[in-house]
Amino acid sequence: MRYSLPRLLTWASTLLLLTSLSGCGYNDFQRLDEQSKSAWSEVLNQYQRRADLIPNIVATVKGEANFEQETLTKVIEARSKATSIQMTPEMVNDPAAMQRFQAAQGEVSSALSRLMVVVEQYPNLKANQGFSDLRVQLEGTENRITVARNRYIQTIQEYNVLQRSFPTNLTAMVFSYPPKANFQVENEAAISTPPTVDFNKQ
Repeated sequence: MRYSLPRLLTWASTLLLLTSLSGCGYNDFQRLDEQSKSAWSEVLNQYQRRADLIPNIVATVKGEANFEQETLTKVIEARSKATSIQMTPEMVNDPAAMQRFQAAQGEVSSALSRLMVVVEQYPNLKANQGFSDLRVQLEGTENRITVARNRYIQTIQEYNVLQRSFPTNLTAMVFSYPPKANFQVENEAAISTPPTVDFNKQ
């Protein structure tokens, strides 16, 4: 079968273009962009899991007479603020949105930590099986949050290195792949520490 010269040139040009795209990191950008969205969705999923636990925790604690109302209020308010921030995978490119999200989740962690410290003063709560089960669920959720967040951080780091390196930075410029916002370093120590929920102390 014979092919005309123009057709052969078209095929050769297409093959050259595909090879160039592969060699300049285009496929890597596609892969890491999708991985970052998937990793971010998992972060959101685990934060939502924690948010879903909070009403049950609050309801259980409310049953304890004379429990500090201010502490409960702060937990409720922090959860409300955090869940009001709708963070889609596309918003990982927005540093300001990421900062607001981190700050809100940090408030939840802080409020929960304070709640667990106060609970230590209430033996009935510490002995409550329902609350003990919630505590175990909270511990597991905090661990899942840490794992999901670390996976996201690693993916974004790999993406941003590709985005800033030569010659793949040229590909990023041509195809509009901006750097992605990551968790702020100054917040990482605080948000990576799960609330203290040790009920074994007497």
